[in-house]
Parts: sequence; structure tokens; C-alpha cells
Amino acid sequence: MELKDKNVLLFDLDGTLVDSAPDLALAVNRMLADLNRAEFDEDTIRSWVGNGAKVLTERALSGSAEIDETLDNAYAADALTKFLAHYKECVCVNSVLYDGVRDGLVTLKQAGYRLAIITNKPEQFIQPILTGLALDDLFELLIGGDTYPVRKPHPEPLFGAMKKLAVTVEQCVMIGDSKNDILAAQAADMASVGLTYGYNYGEDINQYQPNWCFDNFSQFVAAFKLKA
Repeated sequence: MELKDKNVLLFDLDGTLVDSAPDLALAVNRMLADLNRAEFDEDTIRSWVGNGAKVLTERALSGSAEIDETLDNAYAADALTKFLAHYKECVCVNSVLYDGVRDGLVTLKQAGYRLAIITNKPEQFIQPILTGLALDDLFELLIGGDTYPVRKPHPEPLFGAMKKLAVTVEQCVMIGDSKNDILAAQAADMASVGLTYGYNYGEDINQYQPNWCFDNFSQFVAAFKLKA
């Protein structure tokens, strides 16, 4: 697949641009403390990130990436409310950009690419993170995990982004660290970039066959800048 027609870059957020696991872990453990449940180390919680706040909360309550099917719905809903309240207080305390992200995004925008975010994180948290990490004014569109009734790996958020940006699938590339990003792109018949350094549940993202794969953000930027 060639880059010549690509001019719209759709980015995942957590694990792709931002290492948000420290703050997610902090909020998860505060929620668990509220419920008098055992807390978990950051690395364990990091392995549960990527499917949105509801799934993260249910994994924490289950103590596993596999959600306990006997989990009470009302209890889980209350836990989610507690988690969201705590995360709102610490959404950008210890989160950091991955190496090369800020300069890379500026480079891509200056090269003429249109940039957007499609994340499974609830929409209310996207802008505070971008502001806290000085990424304001780089993205034309922000789509969260609750912007549409479904989230990645469902392709609907990608279709929604194309509609709002008035672009074709041939113009777009989905960039992410997780199988959810690659599977969503494939379901939308869209090109994809896999980044190996993020949160992909311990799996090699290459096995999901993105069109391009890079080990760091600067490699990705260098390859796409050549097109411009």
C-alpha cells in the first residue's frame, strides 16, 4: 500500500500518544479503596487498558483481564461512577507523552496532514489531557469511546470521523498501539499503522497485520514525512 493519497491521520490516544497508565492506575486503586477491595500494581492495571473505562473498571473488579461473568451490574456501575470521579481529579498528573510525540505531531501537521483522535477513553477526558500535555490546536476532531454507541474495534467511530472530516477512506490512516485500532481499521477497509510500544495486552501487534509497523513514534513520523 502506498502513502501518496494519505493525508488524514487518525490517532489512538492511550498507549499511542500518551502513557496514561500511571493516572489510570491511580484512579482505579482509589476506586478499589472506596469499595474496600484489594489494589493492584501499575503494571497489572496497564495490561487492562484499551477498551474504555467501563471495561477497565470491570477488569479491576474481576482482578483479571477476563471479566467475571457473575459481576453484579449495579455494583459495577457504581464502581464506574467512582472511577470516573477519581480519574477526573487526576487525569493528567503523571501521564506523559511518549518520546518524539509532540515534535512529531507538529512536523506532520506542518507537512500538511490533517490530524484527529479516535480513542476508547470517555470524551470528557480527551481535551484535559491534550491541554495538560501541550497538544492543543493540533487536532481537528476528537472522538471518544462514548461519542458513538459503539467503540473500537467496531468501525463506526472511524466512519464517523470520515463523515465529519468530509474525507474518503482512501485518504485516511488509523494509527494505534492496540489490536482494537488495527481491527477497527480493517473493518472500515482503512490503512493502519501499528506501534509496538503501547498497551496491547502482551501481544505482538504485528500479528494483526497493520499495513505499517514501527517501534517508536519518530520512525513513524520519518516514514510519513517522506510522503509529504
